[in-house]
Amino acid sequence: METQLTDQDDVPYDGPSKSQRKRDSAALQDLGEQLVALSSDRLKKMDLPENLYDAVREAQRITSHEGRRRQMQFIGKLMRSVDPAPIRAVLDEVRGVSAAATARMHRLERQRTRLLADESVLGEIARDYPAVDLKYLRQMRRNALKEQEQGKPPRAYREIFRILRDLDAGAAEDSAAADNPEE
Repeated sequence: METQLTDQDDVPYDGPSKSQRKRDSAALQDLGEQLVALSSDRLKKMDLPENLYDAVREAQRITSHEGRRRQMQFIGKLMRSVDPAPIRAVLDEVRGVSAAATARMHRLERQRTRLLADESVLGEIARDYPAVDLKYLRQMRRNALKEQEQGKPPRAYREIFRILRDLDAGAAEDSAAADNPEE
């Protein structure tokens, strides 16, 4: 009985090349580096698996070059089991490069401009953000208008933007919590 040998070169390989796997691994490790560079407050707000969160926090504490390098490789390994798209989206928003973050900032700037032009916009803000301190916001509006008249630095103008940004971020977190009631 004669056995036939099949030539392995005849079967095309459909998977990624070794070089591509290395590039993907390096990209995940770079993503891990970006996570390690975040502040602990920002890191807590991200939806990371507990083992990845712990590894990132540990990497932030390590001061030894070799120890940090090994910990970053471990983070890269853990990243292989996680979908990197949501992490990239959050990091892009943190850096302000996402289209959604840019659109949100422009919307808030338009709202601030409308507020300075017309006090009735306070009613819209109160409707959209029930947690707003209307008295403080009204005071900041008056201060911003006074600063513009007197040519002073726009301290209150910037404060209005911070208030609107914080209210919008709080509303987004509340909406996300309502969408995921099991948390």
